Amino acid sequence: MTATLPADVAATTALLAAGGYVADAALATTVHLALRMGRPLFLEGEPGTGKTEIAKVLAAQLPRGLVRLQCYDGLDLSAAAYEWNHARQLMAIRMAEARGETANLEASIYERRYLEARPLLRALEGEPSVLLIDELDRADEPFEAFLLEVLSDFQITVPELGTIHAATPPVVIITSNRTREVHDAIRRRCLYHWVDYPDAARERAILAMRAPHVAASLSAQVVAFVQRLRQGDYYKLPGVAETIDWANALAALDARELEAGAVNATLGVLLKYQDDIAKLRGEEAARLVAEAKEGARA
Repeated sequence: MTATLPADVAATTALLAAGGYVADAALATTVHLALRMGRPLFLEGEPGTGKTEIAKVLAAQLPRGLVRLQCYDGLDLSAAAYEWNHARQLMAIRMAEARGETANLEASIYERRYLEARPLLRALEGEPSVLLIDELDRADEPFEAFLLEVLSDFQITVPELGTIHAATPPVVIITSNRTREVHDAIRRRCLYHWVDYPDAARERAILAMRAPHVAASLSAQVVAFVQRLRQGDYYKLPGVAETIDWANALAALDARELEAGAVNATLGVLLKYQDDIAKLRGEEAARLVAEAKEGARA
């Protein structure tokens, strides 16, 4: 396992960059420590700042399979970890009764072959993997208790079967958009990093890597515009993904630089709520365009 891991922070930065992810020094250091120490990594931050992308890049570059558990309200153990195949168990019971072989029936129907693996169990039993527990804050608080054994010991205890240990502990990435606070018991088992919006230099580097066909002058203006926009009072600020999409959209319209008309026509790529679009469209957009052009020249 350790032979495939980056040797130092610089190597971790290079590994992420090879997958198209531009990490700052603090994030690269935390990722490196999580890999070397074998600890889960808890990434928290605003939507669109690239938390999920880190897991995808690590899976592609290490390389390992990506096992994703998308959290949602009502998520339970049967969807997240395992579930007994009751149809197969019932069939086995009927066949055993037909043969008159019922002496050890209760034990036999709780063998591993009747257990359906869900993401958590698949990550422990399968080939070395990256386990992405995405948007944990969307799950109910009681669900977090199910994760503690996995995060502490890389194992799952099935009452009817016993404890299943990971042959090779997965790399675990947990993300949260902080719609609610995740319990301290989860946080204590992880290394933590707050993933913030990138500064202008890093966002330009991201655009250069993820949208290389966009003219450098347009990319600089797009970043300057978005950086100023994020200082405003909007319901949902654009993340890095929206910056990339917007730059690609403007390039698809053959734009070489920001113009108020093109900006107003493409705000639905950058912003996802009508109130935000209405607030920005018109005079405010024109003001930011002028400031962005000036800022890109500086």
